[in-house]
Amino acid sequence: MRFSGSSSAAQHHKHHHARRLLCLTALLCFAAGGTAYACTRKAAVPQLPELPAESLEQPAESLVQAASALPDAPVQQPAENGAQQSTLTAAQAQAILDDPRMILVSRAHKMPEDYPIETKECGSATAINKTLQTEAADAFLAMQAAAAKDGVDVRMQSGYRSVSYQKKLYDNKTQYYRNKGLSEAAAREKAATIVNPPGCSEHNCGLAADLNSPEHTTLDTGFADTAAFRWLCENAEQYGFILRYPKEAESVTGITYEPWHWRYVGAENAALLNQSGLCLEDAVAVLQRIAAGETVTG
Repeated sequence: MRFSGSSSAAQHHKHHHARRLLCLTALLCFAAGGTAYACTRKAAVPQLPELPAESLEQPAESLVQAASALPDAPVQQPAENGAQQSTLTAAQAQAILDDPRMILVSRAHKMPEDYPIETKECGSATAINKTLQTEAADAFLAMQAAAAKDGVDVRMQSGYRSVSYQKKLYDNKTQYYRNKGLSEAAAREKAATIVNPPGCSEHNCGLAADLNSPEHTTLDTGFADTAAFRWLCENAEQYGFILRYPKEAESVTGITYEPWHWRYVGAENAALLNQSGLCLEDAVAVLQRIAAGETVTG
């Protein structure tokens, strides 16, 4: 089933960033060894030509073809071995890394204590945590309205959690395992597999949203079988959201498949990540290499 829920505002926003996307998309995907993960579809960027299905298995090549077909696309210079070579400058890569919406938060990447938080309510009546960062909340509400026009009901069940609230969840889970007879260290390690330590959950930065719908209210993999999930895979990118923990990405993200967990990164960054096929961890790693002055080819 295909839905068409794009708004004129979203299209304008994407067009505004088109030139930046052309450069970044074509370049980010040239990283050797970058693991590709897709949502359930090839992300839609205005004016990109349709590519054969087999090209989805080779995101670098498909994106080179797509980017080169667009007006004013940057010319990619071949490396000595014939591979395409990134022309993204270190400064450009660093600018993306410095974008607060691209923050990488995980057990291996703790959120900075001075990360700015300003929230707005956008959750459903039954939501556990009803707010997101203001920009993310506005984007979600616009996305929710667009889905409703297509007859799809998308709701946010859990959003921003303060670090102190996260600490309470983590400490409670740790205590649970201590009561089971585990040592302090073992209890904390076991608890961390269920609840991220404070500052290590994407929910702490206010950019992660656990979504559901009346047809499937439970936050589990069953959400992937809903019209809401299919609509999100078709349209969420336009509003700046990506499926954060896709299938078979556990070895990189450290998190099992979560079709309900969507992350706000901004429309231009969402298109970049979806077109590249890279999960956030791999994308950040590539950008760090380029920002450090490394020549990236693929």
